[in-house]
Amino acid sequence: MSDQLDKEYLAKRQLKRGSAGWILLAGLGVSYVISGDFAGWNFGIAEAGWGGFAIAAGLMAVMYLTLVLSLAEMSAAIPAAGGGYSFARQAMGPTGGYLTGLAVLIEYALAPAAIVIFIGSAVEALLGFNGPWVYAAFYLVFIAIHLAGVGEALKVMMVISGLAVIAILATAVALIGDFDTSRLFDVAVTDAAGASEFMPMGWYGVWAALPFGMWLFLAVEGVPLAAEEAKDPAKDVPKGIIGAMIFLLFTALLVVFLLAGAAGADAMSKSAVPLVDALNFAGHGTLATAVNVLGLAGLIASFFSIIYGYSRLVFALSRAGYLPKSLSVTDKRKVPSRALIVPGILGFLASLTGEGDLMLAMAVVGATVSYALMALSHILLRIKQPNMERPYKTPGGIFTSSVAFILSLLALTGVYAYDPRAFNYTLILFVIGAAYYFFYSKNRLVAKTPEEEFDMLAEAEADLAASA
Repeated sequence: MSDQLDKEYLAKRQLKRGSAGWILLAGLGVSYVISGDFAGWNFGIAEAGWGGFAIAAGLMAVMYLTLVLSLAEMSAAIPAAGGGYSFARQAMGPTGGYLTGLAVLIEYALAPAAIVIFIGSAVEALLGFNGPWVYAAFYLVFIAIHLAGVGEALKVMMVISGLAVIAILATAVALIGDFDTSRLFDVAVTDAAGASEFMPMGWYGVWAALPFGMWLFLAVEGVPLAAEEAKDPAKDVPKGIIGAMIFLLFTALLVVFLLAGAAGADAMSKSAVPLVDALNFAGHGTLATAVNVLGLAGLIASFFSIIYGYSRLVFALSRAGYLPKSLSVTDKRKVPSRALIVPGILGFLASLTGEGDLMLAMAVVGATVSYALMALSHILLRIKQPNMERPYKTPGGIFTSSVAFILSLLALTGVYAYDPRAFNYTLILFVIGAAYYFFYSKNRLVAKTPEEEFDMLAEAEADLAASA
């Protein structure tokens, strides 16, 4: 790109700075994930029994915690809207950056398609109707709210997430008195290797349950995608993502222990709405009805926030030239409208398959690949750029990110153990995306390095401020 085009190009591709403090960012992190507490995770009990699933969920909790601590350091040092893509580009160059961004994009494009299918099922249970037009309505309404501006969207997201959190806390309070340890182990023991009352499906079950353990935390890594819209990225993003992770560990403990202990692990392993079924089993019918309604809020919160996440990732990849450059143009509200709309159309088309479980498993494959690459980026940046300014430093340094790297690869194999079809389909998407880069966009990048892009952005912003 010629120098004379730099300022004009970037002036049309800027987000609204200073829209989010750390509390809003923590709310964004919780919002990304909260639907996972309401459904999906419990099918891991069907794969491994309660004890086996508890081991799988514990391993995934460690993976996410170590990844989040690694991301906190990188997001403070490299506060860019691309999140993991930007970190990988700094550590591994344009190709490593793109492949990481592609993996995240697969996750963030397919997860809303899965969630909107689950939303359709919840609407049908509550109101008696469902279908593609329900999916279309949710995409249209929530993309429209995002088009109104980032500050407004994040505040709406906080309210919706708050309702979902209230439902989880109310359920926990109601079920504490009904908890019985023996109900955790009512799944029949199989003859699998290593099987016991604690792990009725043995070690293979633990392996196959890893993707379901991820569902309790999936997408919290998206908080750094808001870095360019944070008030003080170096402080706000680390506090926001760590705060969100701590809260999600708390809610995961509540649902995994209390629901199975109140209603039985076997019943929970088959439930489409575990919070509701556990409350009904314990005789809290009125609260169960309220939680059923608020469970829809949890699904909407994750759907709404992941739309935000994919738009910022597409914006960053497009602005850098990896994706068509028209996708990163921002409107007068500094909103990347095309980056919201185009992936939304593709996600809606994916939702027409009606296979929410498949979409979800494919999103998990994309996620685990991106986690391994992001953890590797942390390791490489510590080795190659030890003097980089790091306002926040990961406790444990390279050891912490190495744990995240190893567990990410283990989780990736777990998806194959559960659903080889999802693994293979995602691999096909990855090959298509990689071919697009190597044969087309590789030679059309806007800047050679993230530093070049940041310098160009800073200059464009200064010129805009001076002319305002």
